[in-house]
Amino acid sequence: MSWGTELWDQFDNLEKHTQWGIEVLEKYIKFVKERAEIEINYAKQLRNLSKKYQTKKNSKEEEESKYTSCKAFQTTLNEMNDYAGQHEVISENMTSQITAELTRFVQELKQERKSNFHEGRKAQQHIETCWKQLESSKRRFERECKEADRAQQYFERMDADINVTKADVEKARQQAQIRHQMSDDSKGDYSSVLQKFNREQHEHYFSHIPNIFQKLQDMEERRIGRMGESLKTYADIDRQVVPIIGKCLDGITKSAESIDEKQDSQTVIDSFKSGFEPPGDVDFEDFTQSIMKRTVSDNSLSNAKTDGKSEPKISGKSRGKLWPFIKKNKGATPEDFSNLPPEQRRKKLQQKVDEINKEIQKEIDQRDALTKMKDVYTKNPQMGDAASVAQKLIEIGNTIEKLRIEAQKFESWLAEVEGRLPARNDSSRRQSGLYETQNTPTVNNCAQDRESPDGSYTEDQSQETEVKVTPTEFDDDFDDEETLPTIGTCKALYAFDGENEGTISVTEGEVLSVIEEDKGDGWTRIRRSEEEEGYVPTSYIEVYLDRNAKGAMTYI
Repeated sequence: MSWGTELWDQFDNLEKHTQWGIEVLEKYIKFVKERAEIEINYAKQLRNLSKKYQTKKNSKEEEESKYTSCKAFQTTLNEMNDYAGQHEVISENMTSQITAELTRFVQELKQERKSNFHEGRKAQQHIETCWKQLESSKRRFERECKEADRAQQYFERMDADINVTKADVEKARQQAQIRHQMSDDSKGDYSSVLQKFNREQHEHYFSHIPNIFQKLQDMEERRIGRMGESLKTYADIDRQVVPIIGKCLDGITKSAESIDEKQDSQTVIDSFKSGFEPPGDVDFEDFTQSIMKRTVSDNSLSNAKTDGKSEPKISGKSRGKLWPFIKKNKGATPEDFSNLPPEQRRKKLQQKVDEINKEIQKEIDQRDALTKMKDVYTKNPQMGDAASVAQKLIEIGNTIEKLRIEAQKFESWLAEVEGRLPARNDSSRRQSGLYETQNTPTVNNCAQDRESPDGSYTEDQSQETEVKVTPTEFDDDFDDEETLPTIGTCKALYAFDGENEGTISVTEGEVLSVIEEDKGDGWTRIRRSEEEEGYVPTSYIEVYLDRNAKGAMTYI
């Protein structure tokens, strides 16, 4: 399991992933820092709260502190003060043992990551330079060969012409020899540069890049391990103060248990007892000897009835707002998962095939069970109707057939991804240089595609050249250009549906004329007849260019 061997062409993705890893670590540092701030603020608020309710000296509260309940409350306030101190300890330890340490570690990771990717970009630029030198040497060799061929033809014409002097013929012969010698020299130079490039390329992909990616893998694994250790420290910091916090809580519990309601009641008695005896009975006084006449007048009291009713006020209910949940309309995923990278697409297709096969097996099991049931019903009609089971079997058969067609469709896509379909030769693959998509063709820089499908070695985004092929561009090409001559032929390896304007549909095995070679954008211009021409993906055809055609270069 090595990044250098498994992810040799994922330079850009590794750059993003390692940056994401550092951002995760920085996010965790920020979390711990905010937790430390919460702890210190919580401790401060607890201390202020404890101080607020402490008994004030030379006040009535000091006199009331003789009760056991008040003493327990004061003990609780003191324990809460110590409790706040432990939260201050948590804040200090998290700041020193996690925040400060990880901040230094992140700075080291950033510097190491920057150095590794700088080295990787240098390696990518070096191999790109070697590739350009190879292309230049090849073009020079081709040019010298053409010049030598023209010089040879000129000499042969001069030699065959009886009207030409011997001196002119000798001069033409010498010129032809010089051109042939230059052609041989450029051939040797091209061969030497090619061998050097192959060595450099092998060293790049099997030594330099694997070593750089191994360093990145080691760096990422150190980051992950360090974060795990930090999380343990995070828990241990809390765990270390738990015993002391427990003692504070035990002190509060002990103070609560020390409260004695009987003692407090006795204290109230001792504080407010007057010492006097309760008063005795009141003596009876008899006033019957004095006759007194009393006049009693009846008075009537009429109470006016009031029918007034008080109506209760009914508070209106506030109506809550209804917030609709609106889902963002994400782009529909293609059925063949062509929007995914090859390996991810293969996994998705394999998963889809497995799911369909499970459904097929489920239907087959159900069909077998119904078949047995039908046989039983046929032999014993009293147990059930065989016709109803037969109808169900027909439906299951149709379902199985549909599932098999679906499975074949996904298996064909899977076979294409896994390379079980006929593939192009290596030289044709090198010319195409990018992953093709039928719906959204993208033109990339040739050097980028030569080195990596995603152009990951480019240090700045502005250095990348990316042009979307639009129908307007195709229309302009056909309107402005004259009829192009044929420079070769091609054979369609796969069928291609030319849905976009400017493209042309081909069928597998069809032979067509090539009128414009691949310029490094992954598209070749072909012609079926004088009035029907367009572009097809280079990876879908095998090209046979004519050596004598102007500007042509053989792909195979």
